[in-house]
Amino acid sequence: MHPKILVAIDNSAFSRDIFQEALDLAKASQGCLFLVHSLSGEEESSPLPMQRRLDSIYWAPGTEINLDAWKDEWHRYEGDSLDHLRHLAGKANAMGIKTEFRQLIGSPGRVICKAAQQWGATMIVMGHRGRSGLSELVMGSVSNYVMHHALCSVLVLKPEEVIRSSLA
Repeated sequence: MHPKILVAIDNSAFSRDIFQEALDLAKASQGCLFLVHSLSGEEESSPLPMQRRLDSIYWAPGTEINLDAWKDEWHRYEGDSLDHLRHLAGKANAMGIKTEFRQLIGSPGRVICKAAQQWGATMIVMGHRGRSGLSELVMGSVSNYVMHHALCSVLVLKPEEVIRSSLA
């Protein structure tokens, strides 16, 4: 059986390492890839911090938001993210690895789990930012959510700086 590997992609530099690991796994196992990016205010590169619903924008009292400027930034973020997915899928396809991609709107953990279930993924490959304690409690942990809610195996990769700081 050829594995169906869902790869959770964001716009971080670490995402390249996650993609490469998934690419290596797919190549070694003759599997296929499904690249998923969640458009969310929770991502560090998104234009503005937003609540989990797109219809309710949060801002601090006394702060004014130019909604048109925000929409322009959001469309740029959306387009850049989609271009990134296309580039990665093209790279995998050029290596003979069947690859699909989707850009979805919503909370990353829920989006990843739902996409994996609908696609029939046998594995999810994703990263872990290294949040812990109060930061994880307030911001949440996408990898923690996925590990507890996914219906398939989950491979969570940690960046070198997170590994080094946990050893210190």
